[in-house]
Amino acid sequence: MPASHAILFDLDGTLLNSLRDLAVSMNRTLDRLGLPPHPEEAYRFFVGDGMETLVRRVLPASLHGTPLEKACLDGMRTEYSRRWNETTRPYAGIPELLDTLGDRGIPMVIFSNKPDDFTRLIAARLLGRWRFAVVSGARPDMPKKPDPAGALQLAATIGLPPADFLYLGDTSTDMRCAVAAGMKAIGVAWGFRSPEELRTHGAMAVLGHPLELLEFIDHGTTTGNDEPGIR
Repeated sequence: MPASHAILFDLDGTLLNSLRDLAVSMNRTLDRLGLPPHPEEAYRFFVGDGMETLVRRVLPASLHGTPLEKACLDGMRTEYSRRWNETTRPYAGIPELLDTLGDRGIPMVIFSNKPDDFTRLIAARLLGRWRFAVVSGARPDMPKKPDPAGALQLAATIGLPPADFLYLGDTSTDMRCAVAAGMKAIGVAWGFRSPEELRTHGAMAVLGHPLELLEFIDHGTTTGNDEPGIR
């Protein structure tokens, strides 16, 4: 397979291990509202589809559509703004990968279902030493992933066809978005979901470590290792 000309990265669970900060922020919000918290591991399946969906997943169904749901969303935004960077860091191997891609002049973009303001802030603070052509999060004028509209807009912004993109993500939402956009769906096993989920939803390969992407770019193959990289 010929090398792709650009890389589209998901943010949480792909570039950054943000699970603990998300879980702590949401659990503290629930506690303030008199609602029970959830185990940190449960947040692997709660996150990935935007903050509104996260709130709906942590609340009992009986509270959906009530004022308490909005209070929970507002509280989460406030709480997360205070502690998003307590433990969130790039995964092992990500800095070396980004260094190499930058040295090669390969265009890179970030596309997240996290609210756009948080996405831009976090990328600037934790990934600011690398040049991304576009950093984009969830906005009211654009449907969230897995709808491909945002990914297609990013491709158009940097002037490359979708087929020239490798799309790296850690959830079925990312894989479905990549497939729908006509990009090459690459799963990452170090993130929040399983290799099986990623393959089921269209991953053409699942990387066990970030630097395996370089082999895929150079040769169109991977090592086949599905074990997660060190977090």
